Amino acid sequence: MDFDIDTTSPVLVTGATGYVAGWLISDLLDAGVTVHAAVRDPGNERKTAHLRRLADNAPGEIRFFASDLLRDGSYDEAMAGCSIVFHTASPFTTAVKDPQKELVDPAVEGTRTVLESANRTESVRRVVLTSSVAAIYTDAVDCERAGGTLTEDDWNTSATLAYEPYNLSKTLAEKKAWEIAEAQTRWDLVVINPSLVIGPAIGPNPTSESFAIVSQLGNGMMAFGAPRIKIGVVDVREVAAAHVRAAFLSDAKGRHILSAADTDLLEMGKALLPRFGRRRPLPRFPLPIPVLVAVAPFVGRDRRFVKRCSGRPLRLDSSKSRSALGISYRPMQESLEEMFASMLDAGQIKLLR
Repeated sequence: MDFDIDTTSPVLVTGATGYVAGWLISDLLDAGVTVHAAVRDPGNERKTAHLRRLADNAPGEIRFFASDLLRDGSYDEAMAGCSIVFHTASPFTTAVKDPQKELVDPAVEGTRTVLESANRTESVRRVVLTSSVAAIYTDAVDCERAGGTLTEDDWNTSATLAYEPYNLSKTLAEKKAWEIAEAQTRWDLVVINPSLVIGPAIGPNPTSESFAIVSQLGNGMMAFGAPRIKIGVVDVREVAAAHVRAAFLSDAKGRHILSAADTDLLEMGKALLPRFGRRRPLPRFPLPIPVLVAVAPFVGRDRRFVKRCSGRPLRLDSSKSRSALGISYRPMQESLEEMFASMLDAGQIKLLR
């Protein structure tokens, strides 16, 4: 699939120090694009050094701008002159005390803040939003309701502040984006809905929940068994490539599920056994459902979620990403091995005592 990347005007990437944003910025810089990187503190060298190094070794340029998801107008300066806005900034964690304040408000109000800036910036012609399959479903029961396969036509209707609030935050944020986009005609909205993102990080100390999950595979927490709750996974490099194609393919439109494989934590652990099985206490057996239900709250999961997912299938249809964006997915094992190796090298997987 051939397409041209416009390098004549800058693009904005929000949440520029994030996991997906790192690979997205790398692709854009390699293509010769000038990237306006929106971050909380441009002067924080520890968080931005890896992006500066990328720019030093690529034809593109990077410029940093201070921004705040909850402050109106804080993206106006960064967005000035940009043709494309990549809105990747949004919290991804399940360890919260106040889901409204820590998840929903930053996701929804942040989306409003960025897209209202787009409404004020005449140069913007397209916004690419990083959403999630969390905006499509909460648990396997939702998949059953959809006839066994989830597509871009499905929306999450089961998440609440009390039940899987992260999924609620992604759902409400994407709906807010579509509401704002459909109220104007100058720029169009294209959405990327990845499943659990895996693969190596470019930046140091990644905070995505993905790294917490993979750490649990290797730190001994699941040595006696791993859940067989189905999830989708996708390599971060495919997610970045999808963002670039969503931005510059003229006929890209709508939502796009990004998922390479339907799997579970036991299968993910077993995929790491050939290379790391002698070095780390990886899971080899399934965790019995009654045990999983009992321990769910102690590992940050809702017992209702476990009951609604255990033993049930999940199928995410990613065919649109292949046909419309030309995405080709690498094997899950390759992504996991590279991610696990990089985490070991960085000392991010510490054995439980």
